[in-house]
Amino acid sequence: MSNYRTTVRLTLILLAVLLVGAALGVMLERSALRDTYRTVREGDKLGWALTQIENRYVDPISRDSLAELAVPILLQELDPHSVYIPAEEFASTNEPLTGTFDGIGVMFNMLSDTVQITNVISGGPSSAAGIVAGDRIITVNDSLIAGVKMDQNKVVGLLRGKRGSTVRLGILRAPAKELLPITVTRGAVPVKSLEAAFIVPGHPEIGYVRFGHFAASTHTEVTAALNRLREQGARKVILDLRENGGGYLDQAIYIINEFLPGGQRIVYTEGHASRRADQFADGNGRFLDMELAVVIDENSASASEIVAGAIQDNDRGVIVGRRSFGKGLVQEQISFPGDGSAMRLTIARYYTPVGRSIQKPYTPGNDAEYHAEVMRRFEHNEMMTADSIRQDDSLRFVTPGGKVVYGGGGIMPDLFVPIDTTFITPYFSKLFQKNLIFRYASQMTDRYRKEINAIETLAELDRFFADKNLFYDFVAYADRQGVRPTETEMSLSKPMITAQIKAYIGRNTALNENAFYYYILPQDKTLLRSVQALEGTDVPKPAAGGDERR
Repeated sequence: MSNYRTTVRLTLILLAVLLVGAALGVMLERSALRDTYRTVREGDKLGWALTQIENRYVDPISRDSLAELAVPILLQELDPHSVYIPAEEFASTNEPLTGTFDGIGVMFNMLSDTVQITNVISGGPSSAAGIVAGDRIITVNDSLIAGVKMDQNKVVGLLRGKRGSTVRLGILRAPAKELLPITVTRGAVPVKSLEAAFIVPGHPEIGYVRFGHFAASTHTEVTAALNRLREQGARKVILDLRENGGGYLDQAIYIINEFLPGGQRIVYTEGHASRRADQFADGNGRFLDMELAVVIDENSASASEIVAGAIQDNDRGVIVGRRSFGKGLVQEQISFPGDGSAMRLTIARYYTPVGRSIQKPYTPGNDAEYHAEVMRRFEHNEMMTADSIRQDDSLRFVTPGGKVVYGGGGIMPDLFVPIDTTFITPYFSKLFQKNLIFRYASQMTDRYRKEINAIETLAELDRFFADKNLFYDFVAYADRQGVRPTETEMSLSKPMITAQIKAYIGRNTALNENAFYYYILPQDKTLLRSVQALEGTDVPKPAAGGDERR
């Protein structure tokens, strides 16, 4: 009887435990569901979706893999400049601003499954080999890379390699149909800002400084160049920021500070989660006495526009060229923990001293339309006449000196200079397509290699060219390649062809880019207009009624 009672008691206890366990299970499950749905209600739909996919998808998939898919799309939908940087691309993405690397020295986009070169790094191997922006790489070492859906990282791997090794490229240069063979010797690609700095020929008081981006050393490089020019007699300077897509914001601020009196506003930034931060000149600028012209074009962006805007809004100098790109968003690079990847997140807008945001309109998620806006300027004739540019009167501002300026779409120069097409004849176009000017300059360099290697100054280079009939010798060379000009074509194109021959040969001396721009400058109408402005023969003045002179 006792054993029977014990058995019944144990059975009842076990049953009770099971019932309590079941009840607790139901409660815990309901609690988990409540937590899940609370997460969704509180706005973390993305986290909830990732959890559900990770836990319930038909095939195994990790949250990290999901993040690699989701984060780039998420950032792309915010604005055209917020981007995800995978770990394997992190070093190469930051190289142009921070160091050096071995390769051929080009930047490119995969356009319609074809490698299109967007920029050739000045002084790098591709620049030395005659590759130009706009070229398309069709073959690498005789292997087809166009139209085969090749991964961009694989393309980079084919182009990069050990210093001193060579790579054979098949280049398509529109509108030519046949491939142009170019062999590039891989080397150390210099990551420097300063491209050229010299006294303008025939104008001993005017210095010229050009730099291609704002890297960590830009302020140091530029101020050193300005000091050298001042020692040579320069009292005025042209800062050439064409094709300068920006870079480090602090470097732009440091450079502007060198030209502005103390207390003048340089720029301010502000965003939803970023309090307004104003930057003012500290009064310690070393070039306050230098007259200044800043040259911009449709590819001058970001930090370049900050420089141009600060100089324009403070009535400190003249802005010459064409309307700038229109990038007024500030990005901060934020590293993801653990895996070496990062994102560049737009955290603020920047505003010029009078309060202009020069960011052009964009539709989130439609980057193609945003970047095609520059091409539409050609269609609207904006590259040829300032009258074709429409400004928004609601974004009208006035500088302390009375000059009318506008926000909402880049910096409009004080002196507009259209694209120069006068020298582009059918003859010149054929020479360009076949790369004949560069090839001739290379042959001349080889012919006079010993003399060229000994040249150390621009004066020595001028003397080298003085007794050589380069143009007509080149015409005969091009004729042997099947390209012949008419008398009219030869007359129109002669000055630019001669300048380019000298520039390409000069680039092969120790003078490098200094020689290149030294010979191109006299044919550059935008720079000639800048010289006129600094000499006082073409200086814009505020007009009555607020119409600025262009």
